[in-house]
Amino acid sequence: MKNKNQFDSRRHFLLKAATAALAAPILLGQPLKAASPSGRLQHACIGVGGMGWGDLNQFKKHANVDIVAICDVDEKNLKRASELLPHARTYTDWREMFKQESDKIDSVNVSVPDHNHFVIAIEAIRRRKHVYCQKPMCHDVAEVRILTLEATKAGVITQLGTQVASTSGDRTGVEILKSGIIGKVKHAYLCSNRPGAVAKYRHVGPRPTEGIENPPSHLHWDNWIGTAPMRPYVPNIYHQAIWRTWQDFGTGWSGDIGCHIFDAVWKGLGMKNPISVVAEVQKSWQESPERRADTWPQGNHITWTFPGNEKTESDKLTVEWFDGEFYPPKEIRALFSETDYPAESAMIIGTEGALLIPHQKMPVLLPEAKFKSYQQPVKPDRNHYHHFVDACLGGEKTESHFAQSGPMTEAVLLGTVAIRVPDQLLVWDAKKMKFPNYPEANKYIQRKYRKGW
Repeated sequence: MKNKNQFDSRRHFLLKAATAALAAPILLGQPLKAASPSGRLQHACIGVGGMGWGDLNQFKKHANVDIVAICDVDEKNLKRASELLPHARTYTDWREMFKQESDKIDSVNVSVPDHNHFVIAIEAIRRRKHVYCQKPMCHDVAEVRILTLEATKAGVITQLGTQVASTSGDRTGVEILKSGIIGKVKHAYLCSNRPGAVAKYRHVGPRPTEGIENPPSHLHWDNWIGTAPMRPYVPNIYHQAIWRTWQDFGTGWSGDIGCHIFDAVWKGLGMKNPISVVAEVQKSWQESPERRADTWPQGNHITWTFPGNEKTESDKLTVEWFDGEFYPPKEIRALFSETDYPAESAMIIGTEGALLIPHQKMPVLLPEAKFKSYQQPVKPDRNHYHHFVDACLGGEKTESHFAQSGPMTEAVLLGTVAIRVPDQLLVWDAKKMKFPNYPEANKYIQRKYRKGW
């Protein structure tokens, strides 16, 4: 186990790296390929409950992967994973796992709550391990910038957990956008209005003051809290799946799903850092100081302005996001069907037509009659996890490597900053990582870690 001074040095490293990142460019090339000498990937799974359980099973299915270590703060999760992988060594603290396994593993997947993504992934990268990290890449904008730069510098293989980016629908949507068939792009509308998601994942709050218990013996609560401020344990409020509600742990609905919906648009249009961002939010949340200090709103409308390029109609491109109680305009939904408009989708409006990319479905060119004879450049599905493994073993570059997905994640998380200062237009200086017109928002670019982390 590392001592306290070493843990404190990690925080100093983060602060120092954030300062250095102010003037550092994002390199958009693929990290260097590095085949495992054995021809097999020695892999460790960090987080094996919830999404982590699915991730573990995907890696297990690859013929050339040996899962040699598993780590989870919940011993019940570890027990289930151990029954599936009886030869894997087990840990409840990822720091101890790296200490014991550093010379035995080639790669890790990070499948834990957002607030601990960075500290685990950066530790792996500094040890030159390949990293598959669930989305969003990190909790904070500054963390994303540092992780992207460090991964590129280390030359490790990386993959963001945007599994839908490897589906036929999203891959085909990217190719259609690149083809220019809809003309010059004028506007993009992204939405995630999944039925039941508000009630299930976005609790109103405030944090409970009753029902507080000692953490169960199987749950290592201090390790679960990690970088976030300590708070008492309450059953079924934080661990396992409800943590996204809370600003300390999650990034809200747009941070969670935004990377999925944004991905094909970002790639297809070759987008760069935004110029500005502003958010409209649920009124009841905006008017509640208690909720604004602790939870994410149950509805958001975020608007980014991006620099234009050869694929856009003008020198600026507006992209809007809608979730919860906010929906794309009726006239936009009516281009497909106002009543059957996909709850989670991206609509890209061009000078010669429009492209609808429903989440996890094939894209649709609009108006359909105009593009009836158009042969879509259909790309096949591929396994997002296995593509990462193949890249680690010397194969082609990954679909969502950090140099590609890092800048996109920054843009998504800038939306979460705008949510916290609603109705305020934030002008973004990407090079300096600051809002020069509204310095009060700069504190949300990077949070302070709990002492010892």
